[in-house]
Amino acid sequence: MFNIATILVLVLLAVTFIQSAYDKTMYWKDNLDWLKGHFAKTPIRNMVPFSLFLILVLELVSGILCISGCIELLISNGRTFGLYGAIFSCITLIFLLVGQRMAKDYDGARTIVIYFIPAVMACYWLS
Repeated sequence: MFNIATILVLVLLAVTFIQSAYDKTMYWKDNLDWLKGHFAKTPIRNMVPFSLFLILVLELVSGILCISGCIELLISNGRTFGLYGAIFSCITLIFLLVGQRMAKDYDGARTIVIYFIPAVMACYWLS
């Protein structure tokens, strides 16, 4: 029997990352312009387009794996895709956290930690 809390956390992560990836895709230029200013005084100031693309890919992979994990849990009680989704979610959030800390955006960093807690819980439950 699957754990409903695990499904709910995977859905939370999937919605978070797929919505974020959608916004990055649909509003690429707006995001890029804002992030160039946000990271203007950081060591990654010249890597903002690549960094944005990398985060977009990580968010898509995380979201798709979380959705696949939900389906796998419901169909066969399997945990593989959900675990990978939770792990990729943690990796993505760590990348985001590092960026926010570099930019000295401590409120943004705190928000990322709020998402990191359930992602780590999902890793624990699914391992």
